[in-house]
Amino acid sequence: MTYHISVQPSGHSFDIEENEYILDAALRQGIAFPYGCRSGSCGTCLGNVITGEIEYPEGLPLTVMEHEHEQGKAAFCVSVAKSDLTLEIKEVSSSTEIEIKTLPARVASLRKLSDDVMEVTLKLPEAERLAFKAGQYIEIILRDKSRRAFSIANSPSNDEVLELHLRHIEGGKFTEHVFNEMKEKAILRFEGPFGSFHIRENSNRPIILVAGGTGFAPIKAMLEQLIEEEDTRPIHLYWGVRTKSDLYRNDLAEKWAFQHKHISYTPVLSEVKDDDKEWHGRRGFVHIAVIEDFTDLSGFDIYMAGPPIMIETAKDSFTKQQLPAEQLFTDSFEFSNN
Repeated sequence: MTYHISVQPSGHSFDIEENEYILDAALRQGIAFPYGCRSGSCGTCLGNVITGEIEYPEGLPLTVMEHEHEQGKAAFCVSVAKSDLTLEIKEVSSSTEIEIKTLPARVASLRKLSDDVMEVTLKLPEAERLAFKAGQYIEIILRDKSRRAFSIANSPSNDEVLELHLRHIEGGKFTEHVFNEMKEKAILRFEGPFGSFHIRENSNRPIILVAGGTGFAPIKAMLEQLIEEEDTRPIHLYWGVRTKSDLYRNDLAEKWAFQHKHISYTPVLSEVKDDDKEWHGRRGFVHIAVIEDFTDLSGFDIYMAGPPIMIETAKDSFTKQQLPAEQLFTDSFEFSNN
């Protein structure tokens, strides 16, 4: 059984499966409901049921009194639809409306994606969730109170864990610890989410995603979200690295392009080594590959994440290709050696 849900005042709508939590269905389809604990105890996702019937499989949550339930007040994180619904809730329209939290997290897994890139998966506490937009980042808080910023590499629909891609910085205190000492089940503290790097929902223009090195992390999150939302506008992914071995999730990028006709993928190597002599793909700087493929960028939205020099150089080049400044969104990766 599938029900249809309309949302006021945004005018958005989505479908929900039988026994699926309303919040889960909304987030799965890119509808930005506010939320926090996802257990019915914080009240962040409270709204009103204008028409239709809902049910709480685990019983009425602490944040909703019986008389409030009868009046239509609802916690959407723990309620399911029993009919078509019209709901009233203020959706999150920008990253500034998302609550910034300081939370502990347990290291669920450590996986080397290449010689110098580690995938770190963090498991949040059972009673906590982190609302974020694909493209945002968190800051790991070290024992000396210093911080290290890392982009979230998974889409917001999977909010029980946070996936990070960490590049090993020679002499870097935190990344040296991650690569040489950190064990699974270790506890970290972080604050977030931060940043305004996220897909703009008020545009239907084709998208060009440009990643440099581990700038692939937020780009990955964005692309996963777009796929989940069944966004079918043309999406062009470019990933620039030095050598072939630096394409640490090339398999995933190729899979996206193979499975979705509207997605294209172009890897670009700037330093082709002897080991890469069989490389028949693009060479040079990644932003050059973009301007070679698109002489007029005025009809695109471009999202770029990577080293500052890549971002700054690309800005000038893209401007010469008629890209309006307001259609370029960037996330510049600064690496700390401390």
